[in-house]
Amino acid sequence: MSETRGRRRSRVGVVISNKMDRTCVVQVERRGAHPVYKKVVRRFSKHKVHDEQNHCKVGDVVRITECRPLSKEKRWRYVETIRTAESVD
Repeated sequence: MSETRGRRRSRVGVVISNKMDRTCVVQVERRGAHPVYKKVVRRFSKHKVHDEQNHCKVGDVVRITECRPLSKEKRWRYVETIRTAESVD
């Protein structure tokens, strides 16, 4: 899935839900300057992500990549876990 697939977008985000089977919801943050006030503001996007082996846990930081439409809302695929969530004891 390297060069033959073309230029696919990749994002890093935090898993906020994994209650579905083989699907998780990842929140991606992007920062940018406000058009008028020039203050740096944070914007968030939520993506439904296909996770074949149910690796994702809530709080994990994961890398996702763009793929073909897998369902009505799923257009992203899980690639790897960058940082695991710290368990609360």
